[in-house]
Amino acid sequence: MFCVALSIGATQIAGAADFDKGLAALHSGDYATAFQEFRSLAEQGHTSAQYNLGNRYANGQGVPQDYAEAVTWYRKAAEQGDANAQLNLGYMYAKGQGVPQDYVQAHMWFNLSASQDGKDAAYNRDIAAERMTNQQISESQALARKWVAKNR
Repeated sequence: MFCVALSIGATQIAGAADFDKGLAALHSGDYATAFQEFRSLAEQGHTSAQYNLGNRYANGQGVPQDYAEAVTWYRKAAEQGDANAQLNLGYMYAKGQGVPQDYVQAHMWFNLSASQDGKDAAYNRDIAAERMTNQQISESQALARKWVAKNR
């Protein structure tokens, strides 16, 4: 039992070191290295790496810009509850980047992010709501409640 716990701990430490290496590369403008570090961790389910990988694709940093791929990685992190990924996924739906424009989905993701004290998300949720019917807002709110109930 001790050996298993030790190996899991070593993996988490290595993952943290790789993530820190990715952040350092990102801050120094070495987007290719940042992408490589984040990609490996993201594929293993590391939420912050998934979010950062989404950013690399959305901004074309270290890889060609690819909104659909950005959406894929934002969604993986957003579904794990990452408020920043939820906010960015909302942007993608609001703008129709990598996905068809869908204010119901945008509103839902903004709403989920805002529930974690995201002021930018609340602001953008309200802007999306201005473009929606009352029925669409109700649908979005129902989707958000369903998501929360499923992910508790």
